[in-house]
Amino acid sequence: MTDVITTIKARTSANNFDPTHVMTAAEISELVEIANEAPTSFNQQNWRTVAVTSAEGKAKLQAAAYGQAKVGAAAATFIMVGDSQGYKQLPRIVQPLLDAGYIDQAAYDGWVGAANGMYAANTQIQHDEAIRSASLAGMTLMLGATAKGLASCPMVGFDPAAVAKEFGLKDGEIPVMIITVGKAAEGNWGRKARLPVTEKLQVA
Repeated sequence: MTDVITTIKARTSANNFDPTHVMTAAEISELVEIANEAPTSFNQQNWRTVAVTSAEGKAKLQAAAYGQAKVGAAAATFIMVGDSQGYKQLPRIVQPLLDAGYIDQAAYDGWVGAANGMYAANTQIQHDEAIRSASLAGMTLMLGATAKGLASCPMVGFDPAAVAKEFGLKDGEIPVMIITVGKAAEGNWGRKARLPVTEKLQVA
């Protein structure tokens, strides 16, 4: 298995994909399983993804993405969806820990209660948490794709309202980004230069 640092340094954003490449349902499911390892606040797991692979789905998504060709050419494009109401799912998410005896009722009540206290009356933090969670999952998915020899590209160039409508997103769900995944074709750029660490690091 490729080590994680090598995978991180190998990942780059691709614009050109082989339109003949097809990903199997098992390959798509495995990438989402990898993405599901990404952390979320309170373990609320407040994201999901729509894997767009059909010709009809690609046509709708490409139109919502202002006609960008890579959406049609990639084997799959993942719509990373953040759920601003994810904290409401915590009772059933935390329940197995209580049932198994890993936590007691007081810990359960504290866990769920703290999340409700943080999110229930604060729509801004609900929104921000949805963006954070879907973004972390998206990055993890791309690293999984890289480790499997696939190319990917995160995209924010799309009409969120059109994506939400065409793919049946629910109230409180936010299309955070779309990620094209597939086999790279000729013509992609090499890795882009990064600013020096001295501009990125402050030690306090």
